[in-house]
Parts: sequence; structure tokens; C-alpha cells
Amino acid sequence: MIIDRRLPGLDGLSILKTVRSAGVETPVLFLTTRSTISDRVDGLNAGANDYLFKPFSFAELAARVAALGRRPRGATLGATLRVGDLELERGSRAVKRAGKPIELQPREFRLLEYLMLHAAEVVTRAMLLQHVWDFNFDPRTNVVEMHISRLRGKIDKGFDADLIHTVRGAGYSIRARP
Repeated sequence: MIIDRRLPGLDGLSILKTVRSAGVETPVLFLTTRSTISDRVDGLNAGANDYLFKPFSFAELAARVAALGRRPRGATLGATLRVGDLELERGSRAVKRAGKPIELQPREFRLLEYLMLHAAEVVTRAMLLQHVWDFNFDPRTNVVEMHISRLRGKIDKGFDADLIHTVRGAGYSIRARP
């Protein structure tokens, strides 16, 4: 579903809350002009799976809708995300690789969680800035690269196979190689 926050005579948040309270688990993307952090937090807390604000690129909208369609059903807050031998417990915020606990800072956890929610997909720098740092613009810093490097040091170092991959000219991907 694609829902606007501002509908004539209706409130998109109310519609979403009604849909979720009825047990409907269909992925929902908010597409709206309401772009403050509190607007996005309210939308996501109401049960939206993604949030895109206007103006937007049709290519990005299509990519986000396709990504929502690829997500496994039941990817709830308490779910365990897995990529290869890497596990992330969303509820307890615990991370393990090959059974070995890995300590992550809060931002590193959010970054890993976002990558794992989009496992095997290419995640762009802009997507990471928006969803992990809540930046709606490119601040022209190397914050993404710096955190990816730190995360690689904790997730990949000392293991036979790397999980975090750079896709040249496009972004990053987390995947287990067969």
C-alpha cells in the first residue's frame, strides 16, 4: 500500500492504524509532503514499513516498492535477521556471527539492521543517510564510509568470508556468498 499522510477528509496515520489493528500485514509506504523527523517517526511507529517524502524520484519510489515486495513477511521488531552466519536480534539488540557475540554502538547497530533488512540488495549512500542518520540531504562527509569501515572490522574481520560488500558506483550490500 502507498498512503499519503494528507488525504482529503482523512488522516493517513488513522488509516494505517486501523489497517494494522485489523491484523493486515501488507507492506505500507507513506508518500507525503510531511518530512520532519517527528512526522517520519510517527509514521513508522504507526506501522509503516517505509517513508518517502515529496518531491521524490520515481526511480526511488519504484525501487522502494520493489524492496517492500521482497521483504519476508513477519519481519517484525522482535524478529531475528540472518545473513549467512550473522544473526541480529532486533528486540534484544544482540548481534552474533558464528555464535560469537559482537558489540556494536547504537549507530552501528542501526546501520547493520538497515543493511540486513535489505539483504542482497544494493543500498545507496543516500538511503543510508536518510534511514540511519535521518539526513534528507548529502552533507558531503565521509560518515557513511567511516561507519561501514568500522562495521566491517567488527562483522567481517577474523572470519573466512566477508558479508559486507561495496558495489562500485552504487552503494553497499550485505550478502553471504554461496
